Amino acid sequence: MRERPFRIAVCGAGRPPEALLAVASEVGRRIAEAGAVLLCGGLGGVMEAAARGADSAGGLTIGFLPGSSAADANPYIRIPLPTGLGEARNVLVVRTADAAIAIGGEWGTLSEVAFARKVGVPVVLLEPGRFAELGLEIADTAEEAVRLALHHARRERMR
Repeated sequence: MRERPFRIAVCGAGRPPEALLAVASEVGRRIAEAGAVLLCGGLGGVMEAAARGADSAGGLTIGFLPGSSAADANPYIRIPLPTGLGEARNVLVVRTADAAIAIGGEWGTLSEVAFARKVGVPVVLLEPGRFAELGLEIADTAEEAVRLALHHARRERMR
């Protein structure tokens, strides 16, 4: 029986500073190259950039959409899951993940980080901005963020 791939959530702003889009794309690409599945909120900004990166490397992308229409997903989401839950879909993004990477972000990202930690999902911060003071692990590069997320996912799966 084949082992299931790790599921890595990528969280971040829907309208981030332009510089974070390249970082998010690299994170997505590295997740796919590692054979993991990328989970996200399925819309624009960091979510779209990460999904684009994963898609460019042939990876599987799953988007938990806030609305009721799969057509709302960005074009790089292979499996759009319309939840009809609005912002509450943030819970699904991180609850279904083995580990999460938060790239920059605003209040929605903070809600994902907080809930992930509440349920024991490891979180790695990349370009944390105002979230640097949360006391969570911070990565300096996309490569390091993915490496740390996969390390935590492996450790959690072995428990």
